[in-house]
Amino acid sequence: MLQDIFAGIPLGFFLAFLLGPVFFVLLETAAIKGFKAAVFFDIGVILADIFFLSIAYLGTSKLLNSIKDDPALFIFGGCVMATYGVITFVKEKKAIPHPDDEDGIRKLKKGALFQLMFKGFLLNFVNIGVLGFWLGLIIVFGPQLEMDPNRLLVFFTTVISTYFIIDLLKILLAKRLNHKLTPTRIYRLKRGISIVIIVFGLVLVSRGIFPSELEELESKVEHVIPKSDNDES
Repeated sequence: MLQDIFAGIPLGFFLAFLLGPVFFVLLETAAIKGFKAAVFFDIGVILADIFFLSIAYLGTSKLLNSIKDDPALFIFGGCVMATYGVITFVKEKKAIPHPDDEDGIRKLKKGALFQLMFKGFLLNFVNIGVLGFWLGLIIVFGPQLEMDPNRLLVFFTTVISTYFIIDLLKILLAKRLNHKLTPTRIYRLKRGISIVIIVFGLVLVSRGIFPSELEELESKVEHVIPKSDNDES
């Protein structure tokens, strides 16, 4: 059991620092809306991870491998993500200080917090690459854990718990930036995040439209990167 926990911790660290739309929106939410808002957003993200992980565990690897590489799903998810980014970019207005703000952060109602949770779930859910990521982990680590349900539960609970704890630290650090965020800076930050989401959405769409071309490009990049002395020996 302990070895499964120790094996899952480094993977949780790695997952917490993967650069993607969720990473940037989490930091934005923490800096602008505060700790509680960012935590609820992150819970939504983790629920989507758990959902995909459950599908990857319960489904057959052959079926999931075909699904995760389906161009239509990349195009659909990318379009949803890019559309979301465009809408938030167009609708974004310059932030105006609110009299009810506390330390520059407005107190959010329960409804708004659950909306943030749904936002985190949706933003992670439309990225079909997340399913491929969890499926890959099941395929790689499953045999090492003898596909034992208890060992798998301990391992992936450790991964997600480590990921969540690191996210809490990121949220606390981002929250400290709040006092430096003027309305103009908030406006620029939110529009910048919208552009990041649009870019990630377009990348997903391109993976669906030009899958073979992107695979060829990735293989060329791998050949360009020089090998270490250990690899050559």
